[in-house]
Amino acid sequence: MISQWRLRAAFAARLSEMYGREVPAYTTLVDVSREVNEDVLRARGADAERLGSIGRVTAERHGAIRVGTPAELAQVARIFGALGMHPVGFYDLRDAAASAVPVVSTAFRPVDGEELARNPFRVFTSLLTPADPRFFDTGLRARLETFLAGRELFPPELLTLADRAEAEHGLPDEAAERFLQLAVSAFELSADPIDRAWYETLERVSAVAADIGGVRSTHINHLTPRVLDIDELYRRMTEHGIEMIDTVQGPPAWRGPDVLLRQTSFRALAEHRALRLPDGTVTQGALRVRFGEVEARGIALTREGRSLYDSLLGRIDERLARDPGAQRSEVARAVWEKHLPATEQELAERKLAYFTYEVVDERPRDGRRPPADLAALVSGGWLRATPIVYEDFLPRSAAGIFQSNLSGEGSRDNAREGIAYDAAWLSGAVGREVLDPFSLYEQQQNRSVDRVSRELGLR
Repeated sequence: MISQWRLRAAFAARLSEMYGREVPAYTTLVDVSREVNEDVLRARGADAERLGSIGRVTAERHGAIRVGTPAELAQVARIFGALGMHPVGFYDLRDAAASAVPVVSTAFRPVDGEELARNPFRVFTSLLTPADPRFFDTGLRARLETFLAGRELFPPELLTLADRAEAEHGLPDEAAERFLQLAVSAFELSADPIDRAWYETLERVSAVAADIGGVRSTHINHLTPRVLDIDELYRRMTEHGIEMIDTVQGPPAWRGPDVLLRQTSFRALAEHRALRLPDGTVTQGALRVRFGEVEARGIALTREGRSLYDSLLGRIDERLARDPGAQRSEVARAVWEKHLPATEQELAERKLAYFTYEVVDERPRDGRRPPADLAALVSGGWLRATPIVYEDFLPRSAAGIFQSNLSGEGSRDNAREGIAYDAAWLSGAVGREVLDPFSLYEQQQNRSVDRVSRELGLR
């Protein structure tokens, strides 16, 4: 049997190879990321691997796909379920950017710590929202839903193999090979002609809507390596002559601990696509849809830490509104250094970030009882605290990446009331529970606390 994590690793590797053939600039991005990681490792030594071994970081990828209906999303869940990946987190991108981005999203990923260490492949998956009247009027919604209902993204054989792999926790060699072939081909860019008039109709609403509902297939929208110094990566990619988006999304570069997630990308490239004209003839055109994203991951924040993070973003926006000529990166750094703890120890003591704990071999052995307070156990040399890596995503950053790569702003009628979506609704749509990332991090931390409490004989 080929286990689920090996299927996941093989799928991620083959997807990366395929995407590199389709988007050569992605191969450059991967190469430069590897070079930066090797340089950071040489410069910082073991400290460079504090948030993951260099082997894991180098192999790490997250992909992004887009689908049109709950039924398609449920099929995606079956395919990723075969790979030991679960839907984690609910992201509403509709109001997270100035541009029209009519989607809600989740991310499929492993949730067990050991599984993440083996292969942390994730896929950020967005679902179109045709029912939202701010983007789609009644007539366009009906046409769009009819179009989506008439397509098949995933062949029945693939779904049958996926269900078998999930039920049996893997597949025999021959079935595994067939599953991987079908799964990778399902996310290749189709050569079938696109109805140009229909695509342009949707594009006037949103380029994202056109990419989802204007074609009869889906595809990998971007594939993202992980880098240890995203600012250096940005500089080197620019030196290679590759046009990057204007900024790095997420927290600023500063002197304190890296938290959550920083992302940037090269701009969407014009790719040749076959277009069908109203008279039935086919011509060649170009669409800007796919781009190359890269990410740097930091420490997972608790609910309180995330609330502080969101409030700091608000402070940055307020300062920039008062001084539009200021550099966002400089303003953000100043806000960060004033309001965010500058050390991991303080993040832990204020319960702003998640950590795992282990008993230190060289702990005090002079007969004293260990203190019952977690912070005192760490400061007193009884325990070692290791930060938990943030494995998920940020709605504002994701929408910012989307927005930076759109060909136009699209349209959104803010006078109309939007449809409410939440994690419970998405769980029903996907056919399985959308897990809460905070709960997953908290469980991981609590398990380690329980373990060290037993070792030290504490209640």
